[in-house]
Amino acid sequence: QVQLVESGGGLVQPGGSLRLSCAASGIIFSGYGMGWYRQAPGKQRELVAVITGGGTTNYAADSVKGRFTISRDNAKNMMYLQMNSLKPEDTAVYYCAALSTTRNYWGQGTQVTVSS
Repeated sequence: QVQLVESGGGLVQPGGSLRLSCAASGIIFSGYGMGWYRQAPGKQRELVAVITGGGTTNYAADSVKGRFTISRDNAKNMMYLQMNSLKPEDTAVYYCAALSTTRNYWGQGTQVTVSS
């Protein structure tokens, strides 16, 4: 059974930092590209960043470039999103995804709220 479990969300003030984690099980982790998505209230889910099994990264959202860093540890079956200089517009539910050509898997999401 595939499980993706996000953690690390919470309430943070503007300018603050959070580190999200995604723990994966039930898949050959290194064989999957992994991604972070987010969905803000009233908006569609959007891709934030992806990382290949070999560690190549791509940040899909211009608004997070230079502030967010995606990484993974294949030995631990973990993926991370370091988020710095957070802004109120980063408020969303953040989802972890395991991506392949045949099937994608999703976590349940973790809430990130940026507010003073």
